[in-house]
Amino acid sequence: MTEIHVVDAFTDVAFQGNPAAVVILPEERSKPWMQSVAAEMRHSETAFLVLDDRSREQAVPLRWFTPVAEVDLCGHATLAAAHVLGGTTEFITHRSGRLTCVAQDGWVDMDFPADPLSVLDVPDGLAACFAGVPFEAVARGKDDLLVQVPTERHVRDLEPDFANIAKLTERMSARGLIVTGSGYEDRSFVSRCFYPGVGVPEDPVTGSAHCTLASWWSPILGVTEMMAEQASPRGGRVRLCHQGDRVRLGGQAVSVLKGELLA
Repeated sequence: MTEIHVVDAFTDVAFQGNPAAVVILPEERSKPWMQSVAAEMRHSETAFLVLDDRSREQAVPLRWFTPVAEVDLCGHATLAAAHVLGGTTEFITHRSGRLTCVAQDGWVDMDFPADPLSVLDVPDGLAACFAGVPFEAVARGKDDLLVQVPTERHVRDLEPDFANIAKLTERMSARGLIVTGSGYEDRSFVSRCFYPGVGVPEDPVTGSAHCTLASWWSPILGVTEMMAEQASPRGGRVRLCHQGDRVRLGGQAVSVLKGELLA
């Protein structure tokens, strides 16, 4: 039997945060089949893990697909998979090595690689992505472009032009574009994340982007522990600890569906 779950990640309230599908396979399936399932589910990411006698004792194989492509790293779908399995799980991934997740006290903590950035000049075409928005800094991580704007209100009020974002990220060989601003109350910073080039115009809550965001904000704020908010319409919280070349991401999750794939 091939189980499928839908989990809302980085939230403790159903129908908020970032929904991910989690497919539990009794054995390996082909990449085209996994891509077809991800396209059918139409979530920003679907996680596929193989749970057989061998992986129960060792690291569990894990891959992530958007509706149109396989991706290197996905935090919210990893959180969803760890939430479904419970306890402590070590995943082995095709593109990001080993990832350890610990589920405890209603939170899942994930140990991910940090993503140090290089500062860039403002690239041509950025202004067309967000009309009238002032940019304080632009940088490049491993996969994404990061743009810092003055305040959390600038982040919330963004009116993204997805066609221009797709053109810019394609030209700069980036997965997507992160926009971030200073925080408020107990939030260290806020962000929104745009990935139209991989079929996700705006992602509700992006775990992998917070490896980049933690690496950016930790030296600016002079702290290692942060609470972040992704200010998408669904919204979500990410608890962070920046530790050298690693970032510990924490989030909550809610299961909303469980079923069986028949195809």
